[in-house]
Amino acid sequence: MPARKTCTLNLRVDPIIKEAVREAALRDNRSIANLIEILIRRHCQEVGIPVPEQQTLFKDNSNG
Repeated sequence: MPARKTCTLNLRVDPIIKEAVREAALRDNRSIANLIEILIRRHCQEVGIPVPEQQTLFKDNSNG
């Protein structure tokens, strides 16, 4: 499996929201980052913003 390329997203939220997200991720057996990514993808799908899968964004350049 090729290495995943990611980037950092820093944001500030109310501590109550952070705790709710932490609890939601824990209940879903996910990391906070994974839960946030899923929620963003779901929202984009609902409002018609295309989000391609990661493997289509980053081509494997291992040919040399």
